Amino acid sequence: MRLKTFKVKNSKTEENQRMEISNFENDGIEVIQIKGHLSAENAEVLRSKFLELFATQRKFVFDLSEMENLDSTGLGALVFCLKSCTEFNGTLILANLTQRARMIFEITKAYRIFDIYDELDEAIKAAREG
Repeated sequence: MRLKTFKVKNSKTEENQRMEISNFENDGIEVIQIKGHLSAENAEVLRSKFLELFATQRKFVFDLSEMENLDSTGLGALVFCLKSCTEFNGTLILANLTQRARMIFEITKAYRIFDIYDELDEAIKAAREG
């Protein structure tokens, strides 16, 4: 299991708006960890990284335990990833939503379209079985 990290900071992004994407494979499941802010400033980076991995992988778990903030564009990037998986018989499961992210998922009713687990291990097991 090798952790690969990709840090994002563009000229418009302030220090407190940074996002880091790390990924590793766990028994055939690609785990993507998002740390920081998934927002309009960096949502395209998530889409691009996802598509890069999607070229060879169809089962994903997104670990959101360190995602500090999520805006509507960031949520749109997550929906893009889910839609891509759905269209090509893949799996995308979310794990470890922070309180702030849960609030956004509840307000937007996005919890209705995603499979969400409280623990990463549970989400990986579900992705393996799905």
